[in-house]
Amino acid sequence: MYNQGAVEGAANIELGSRIFVYEVVGLRQNKETDQKNYPIRKSGSVFIRVPYNRMNQEMRRITRLGGTIVSIQSLTALEQVNGKASFGNANSEGNGKATPVNANSEVKSFAKLPAEEQLKNKDNTMTQAKAKKDAHSDVPVNIYRPNAPFIGKVISNEPLVKEDGIGIVQHLKFDISGGDLKYIEGQSIGIIPPGLDKNGKPEKLRLYSIASTRHGDNVDDKTISLCVRQLEYKHPESGETVYGVCSTHLCFLEPGADVTITGPVGKEMLLPEDPDAKVIMMATGTGIAPMRAYLWRQFKDAERAANPEYQFKGFSWMIFGVPTTPNILYKEELEEIQQKYPDNFRLTYAISREQKNPQGGRMYIQDRVAEHADELWQLIKDEKTHTYICGLRGMEEGIDAALSAAAAKEGVTWSDYQKELKKAHRWHVETY
Repeated sequence: MYNQGAVEGAANIELGSRIFVYEVVGLRQNKETDQKNYPIRKSGSVFIRVPYNRMNQEMRRITRLGGTIVSIQSLTALEQVNGKASFGNANSEGNGKATPVNANSEVKSFAKLPAEEQLKNKDNTMTQAKAKKDAHSDVPVNIYRPNAPFIGKVISNEPLVKEDGIGIVQHLKFDISGGDLKYIEGQSIGIIPPGLDKNGKPEKLRLYSIASTRHGDNVDDKTISLCVRQLEYKHPESGETVYGVCSTHLCFLEPGADVTITGPVGKEMLLPEDPDAKVIMMATGTGIAPMRAYLWRQFKDAERAANPEYQFKGFSWMIFGVPTTPNILYKEELEEIQQKYPDNFRLTYAISREQKNPQGGRMYIQDRVAEHADELWQLIKDEKTHTYICGLRGMEEGIDAALSAAAAKEGVTWSDYQKELKKAHRWHVETY
């Protein structure tokens, strides 16, 4: 998941607002919709008023009717932008794809810690260690910029959360065959959602880690994939349910829809080229996105056939944190690799709401790291080992604490050792 302040965070919903407006396209007409007096623009957008306590129910109903939600806006914010509460004419200029959406940022990954812990963290800006300026000079960056983006097409949009899981997480595959977009594993792309922000300006891009290899899921160099969770949380003061602008836009896109892409960006989370490398991956929720790209490149048959110069013979260990078993993203893929390559791939889950740590609390990823700290420390000392961390910033402290204890047994100060790892480009972090 990536970086540099262009992330999404909590929507700025006013405390008194309890009515939201959904802009929906593609809503098919039937007995139910014929009986509703929805104002409809020439663009085909339908505007529906929804009480906040019925937002999820209305989303499911719209999906059943074949509609796609392209924006969610508080009634109060619309009145501020348009000067009146009239939806049929809101933002009628432009391409008609979306009305103003009152949000300035949004976290792009699945919740890995209790909601109250996330809401205490007001500064949700993603951070990433900076690579040296001359490192990876041949890596493609900024082929497409915000002022000249690439317009891709949605090929598929598949749910990743199984029945009884928590939240909405989607695997999206985009067609990029019509442009020059190239990327490699560990990079990110920007997505620019349609519509205007609270200041009446075009929405800014949000960065998402790429979940596919450089050859794409079809291994034909024509696609790029993302793993996206719809942000949903309670406002810490008003108790309002808040939905992310860009994540909601992406999670409800249908095949054939356009998507505005920038990038790629990022050089910090790249895999080593050494096929004998050892790779430690610590991910939570949609932090698995870059890890999936790594594992496909390392182990998938079609991908290995496409890369005769890179035949992975090393060792990868993934520690993956999720709230429930149905929330194990790409579970079948991960366990297939584990079964096929038991000597080269190790998979460890931390399922917070189903497993207990030694203290009797929830099992988070930092608890698994503490459980295996001595083994991880021995692996980290190997100069061929690279460690990747992707997820909420809060998990770093627990990981450092566990490894500090293991290093201290040998008289090593972990913080100093970690600095050396970063200088050697063997410690890679992408948190938000």
